[in-house]
Amino acid sequence: MLRYVTSESVTEGHPDKICDQISDAVLDEVLKKDKTARCACDVAVSTGLVFVMGEISCDCYVDIARVARAVIKDVGYTNAEFGFDYQTCAVVTGIEEQSPDIALGVDESAEYKASGDPLDKVGAGDQGMMYGFACGETPELMPLPISLAHRLTRELARARRSGKYPYLRPDGKAQVTVAYDGYKPLYADTVVLSTQHSPDIDIEVLRGDMKKLILRVIPKELIRPETKYYVNPTGRFVIGGPRGDSGFTGRKIIVDTYGGYIPHGGGAFSGKDPTKVDRSAAYMARYICKNIVAAGLAERCQLEVAYAIGRARPVALYLNTFGTGKYSDEALTDTVNKVFDLRPAAIIEALGLRRPIYRQTTNYGHFGNDAFPWEKTDKIETILSVLKSKK
Repeated sequence: MLRYVTSESVTEGHPDKICDQISDAVLDEVLKKDKTARCACDVAVSTGLVFVMGEISCDCYVDIARVARAVIKDVGYTNAEFGFDYQTCAVVTGIEEQSPDIALGVDESAEYKASGDPLDKVGAGDQGMMYGFACGETPELMPLPISLAHRLTRELARARRSGKYPYLRPDGKAQVTVAYDGYKPLYADTVVLSTQHSPDIDIEVLRGDMKKLILRVIPKELIRPETKYYVNPTGRFVIGGPRGDSGFTGRKIIVDTYGGYIPHGGGAFSGKDPTKVDRSAAYMARYICKNIVAAGLAERCQLEVAYAIGRARPVALYLNTFGTGKYSDEALTDTVNKVFDLRPAAIIEALGLRRPIYRQTTNYGHFGNDAFPWEKTDKIETILSVLKSKK
């Protein structure tokens, strides 16, 4: 019996993604000037309005309005006819410092007071559970549906920026349903692509152009006669971006991760400095899973890690290879504990997370891009060595 897995992606002009980008651009500007800053920056957008809010503690000044306008311009909202543009939108800020109650446990964890170990010093910035995952369905070791959805939105944005289709506007999204036999992907069952456009383009011309774009992106071996295509299903998508829908930071957490292929702990990434384990521990969990799968130790690997606010060490760790592991999950868990340090300070150090690298993570997924440090597979030999020593 076939099962069907669906994932979606959105372009950088989607209102929620505009917010994510501004949040991370603000974080980057803060980290450029103060690497130890604390930042939890959220953004809301609506017609003609950008509201930047949150808690930032730093020893520097950042021109938030300038950062926000630069992001909006780069995204492509440069014309007042779009109902939202970088020159005329209002930028309102509501920033305070991080709560001293939170800082208390982040600055000096309970473990540090007992051990004195520098890597124990930073406590988790919040409680919660984070998930990492990797599988052999794609070269980047990501689930196929989210990988295809990201390829489509990335190509849609590239086509718009190239000027090949002058009627395209910044907002857009894609959705791909893949048919599976068990865990084996067979073909693309349904492809949905919606793009904002100018009011004067004929819908059939647009649909024809976008169908060609889809067929350039989806590999031929995944296309079947029964594959269904829906391009701008309503027939009109002129009003888009923040004029069409309000946006908010952190509302695309499934797009940002694994497309719903595995569970999600619920924490968003954008605008958060790496003491927030919502972000840093999710990156580390992906790093661990990818190295295990890249080492050939499992076809699929999922890792759940949980923290208590103010504590440096995880309160729980659960690894699952879904019966595909060459070693037991218990043996792999023990190896993970020996090879990887999941304390926030250790994660930050191992992945170099105090750098201004975050704006580039915002679009087309935080995972599967080899430019990011958590996508490296440099722990394979260490993992194999530890496992061999157990025999």
